[in-house]
Amino acid sequence: MNICGKNYVAGRRSAEGRTIIHSYDASTGERLPYDFFQATPDEVDAAAVAAAAAYPRYRALPAGRRAEFLDAVADELDALDAEFVALVVRETALPTARIQGERGRTSGQMRLFANVLRRGDFYGARIDTALPERQPLPRVDLRQVRLGVGPVAVFGASNFPLAFSTAGGDTAAALAAGCPVVFKAHSGHMATAEYVADAIIRAAEKTGMPVGVFNMIYGAGVGEALVKHPAIQAVGFTGSLRGGRALCDMAAARAQPIPVFAEMSSINPVLVLPEALKQRGEQVAGELAGSVVMGCGQFCTNPGLVIGIRSAPFSQFLDSLSARMADQVPQTMLNAGTLKSYAKGLAALHAHPGVKHLAGQNQEGSQARPQLFQADVSLLLNGDELLQEEVFGPTTVVIEVADKAELIEALHGLHGQLTATLIAEPADLAAFADLVPVLEQKAGRLLLNGYPTGVEVCDAMVHGGPYPATSDARGTSVGSLAIDRFLRPVCYQNYPDALLPDALKNANPLGIVRLLNGSSSREPV
Repeated sequence: MNICGKNYVAGRRSAEGRTIIHSYDASTGERLPYDFFQATPDEVDAAAVAAAAAYPRYRALPAGRRAEFLDAVADELDALDAEFVALVVRETALPTARIQGERGRTSGQMRLFANVLRRGDFYGARIDTALPERQPLPRVDLRQVRLGVGPVAVFGASNFPLAFSTAGGDTAAALAAGCPVVFKAHSGHMATAEYVADAIIRAAEKTGMPVGVFNMIYGAGVGEALVKHPAIQAVGFTGSLRGGRALCDMAAARAQPIPVFAEMSSINPVLVLPEALKQRGEQVAGELAGSVVMGCGQFCTNPGLVIGIRSAPFSQFLDSLSARMADQVPQTMLNAGTLKSYAKGLAALHAHPGVKHLAGQNQEGSQARPQLFQADVSLLLNGDELLQEEVFGPTTVVIEVADKAELIEALHGLHGQLTATLIAEPADLAAFADLVPVLEQKAGRLLLNGYPTGVEVCDAMVHGGPYPATSDARGTSVGSLAIDRFLRPVCYQNYPDALLPDALKNANPLGIVRLLNGSSSREPV
């Protein structure tokens, strides 16, 4: 492996600073034999300036050319060999099969956005032709299209070293929108980031992309300078509520405020309804336990809260879930910091008088031990913040409510979520239909008889939700709609055809779907 640990700035490798940082084996704690150079303020500035310099040319490229770039990135990712996969496993303690699957998802995201670019609907082209004879006033010719906002700062996630990291969804969406990227590598898997960054650079060179279309910096404390840099026009982030909120505040305090699209905190409630418990409570308990501990609970969609109505079947379900959780084995987390945070979250649950521990061994040692708690419903009804905060790891909390009315009241007490799940039979759906409008206000994705761990990358997916799940509930960080975050509308009034973007020209050379005077058409204006 040829890991040099230097920052990626304007198409070259840069190591101006003297601060060296290291990556570690997540399972053993052993320091990996690579030195990484923390970016200096000058290098952060140079990376942002390089992205700004690349922006006019990159944004002006035909969408098909950008699609070729994204496809080339996907090809480079798929070509990364077993040595690369083994490195990611060492840095994250995630199993080989998980990394192989995540690599496929990451290249698949790139190809999805390449297809979005080729079909052209992302332009959102709208054309209202002139009406010179209209009375009492004529109408001018007006044409609208969406263009990339400018350079985007992207922060890598800890729990998805590929799919939400260097070439992950935020990077893919920004590049698709015509926005060069400055990527802040996550400190938990810097060697992985370098491998992937090399793949992106190779793809950029093969497809003739402008120098500076992708830049990457290492280090702690460099994020503030990046977000505050005047060249940066938007931010993509996946991580903690504290980290995401800090970036939002920095961006809002700029002389020119910019949007931050942050995925932050979600407990993803699962509602187990009466008839479902009667018919398959034992099965649900097994499935739910499997979802809670999947990947050591290190998913943003991990089911952290389970709610049911007091009854004999619910009590039996709770006994079964307790037994299943007690049987779960410890797992290694992504890094020592994640384990420390998990232990802190468990300690807060143990210490609260309204919470009872139901299953799980004492948290000790170097691995995370799965846990099950039961909390009094008053914690939701009275606005206690404890249950609103995600415990990142293989843990869930059960709440028992008295009846349907108390269930709805408890749901109103929840903060915004990425997901909300109903485990239900047809009779439940008829009796509890009025839960759905409440859940629609609380979450970005509503599931029926499934479990939230696992996010499909496709056009219809929404991986977002009301605050604090995300900083902007109007977007998503997974799926083709993610491109919308990095586009803005521009209207052209009475412009000659020669100066219009291709998507708005009369001849419509790209065959793009356009809204013409209120009607969708592929025909020339």
